[in-house]
Amino acid sequence: MKGKPIWPIFWATVGVFIIAVLGIMLAPPIRRLAMPYFMFSALAIFFLLGVTLLVLTVKTKVAGILKKLLLLTGASAVGFPVFAVLHNFVSALFNTEEPVFFILAAIVCPIAFLVGAVGTIVCHQKQTA
Repeated sequence: MKGKPIWPIFWATVGVFIIAVLGIMLAPPIRRLAMPYFMFSALAIFFLLGVTLLVLTVKTKVAGILKKLLLLTGASAVGFPVFAVLHNFVSALFNTEEPVFFILAAIVCPIAFLVGAVGTIVCHQKQTA
């Protein structure tokens, strides 16, 4: 699997996740001015990288637990923006607070992404060693 573009995409997805988390949670002065632009662009990039990671994982010759972990990482990267948009859409449409998509976007997808990313790194290190 050397030379395949899956690893740069994986690391770019992890990097965007880290930058988005740091930018959203740890930068209060920037939050008021550039937050909508930063958040929407980070979510769009995160979504596109997740879709790319899913497609490359399915098309390449990745097998076993590494494939499952890469699929988990990609699916959670795709699911986070989708569930965030669905939460806002349902909340605006019915003028009520909707907890299911919120919990999926705010808790389940980030935890699944971290489990998939850390598991992928560990599994890849074991295979290359």
